[in-house]
Order: sequence, then C-alpha cells, then structure tokens
Amino acid sequence: MTVPSLYDWVGGIAALERLTAAFYDKVRADDVLGPVFARMSPDHPAHVAAFLAEVMGGPKLYSERHGGHPEMIRHHLSRNLSEAQRRRWINLLLDTYTELGLPDDPEFASVLVGYLEWGTRMAVLNSRPGATPALDEPMPRWGWGEVGGPYQGKQG
Repeated sequence: MTVPSLYDWVGGIAALERLTAAFYDKVRADDVLGPVFARMSPDHPAHVAAFLAEVMGGPKLYSERHGGHPEMIRHHLSRNLSEAQRRRWINLLLDTYTELGLPDDPEFASVLVGYLEWGTRMAVLNSRPGATPALDEPMPRWGWGEVGGPYQGKQG
C-alpha cells in the first residue's frame, strides 16, 4: 500500500487554495494581523498555497514560480513579527481549516500543527532586526512524522 503525501491527504492545491483564500480574508479583518498584511498582494493567498503544497510533498510550484525557500525567508526579513502575531496567525489558520471541513484526523492534525509551529517560529526569528538567516537552505519537506526534521534528505 502506498502512503499518500500530506499534499494528497489534504486534497491537493485546490484545498490549499480554498484554505488560504478564506484564511487571508479573515486576516485582512483581524485586529492583530490586519496591519501586518495591509499591503498584501491579491496573489498572496495563492503563493502561500503553493508554498504549503510544496512543503507537504506536492509539486514544486513555489520554487518554480516564486523563488523557493530563500524567497520565503526574504519576505520575513526585518518585519519584526511578535509572538502574539505568530500565535494569532496559527490560530486563525487552524480555525479556518476546521471551518472548511478539511481532514481532521489526529495524525494529519499533529503533522500540520508541527509544521506550522516550526515555520512560524522560523519566520519570527528571521523577522528580527539584524537577522542574517542562511538563504541556501532547501525547501522544507514535511511528512508523516519521519525522524530527521524538515530538511531530511535535503530535498529541495
């Protein structure tokens, strides 16, 4: 039996685009996150969906079209994101995920939350004034709890 990727399990790019579109509609109206995303491009939700797709084992859409992981890191430089903003981002995304009725099994939820915690903490660290993150790391690839972390296998 073949184990599906996280990307396939969640429903592919269509599910991720629905999620990010609904999520960023809420972000725009949110007191904590609205100011951070006040000048967000209309394409931003689709770009985030492409990034999540690639992280979850789907096609390399973000790398091919938008510059890969180094470009995602650059988008957070000098933004000085706070812990309150980080937590609100995760909570609002998870609330939106639940409202859309996307897969709610415990294994998938655990992996999703694990990635979101890791990714948002990296974004906060990279957003600090003077941060000099490595811009040559490969795209993180998340799976069903494999040992080794996001860069296992140096897939990029």
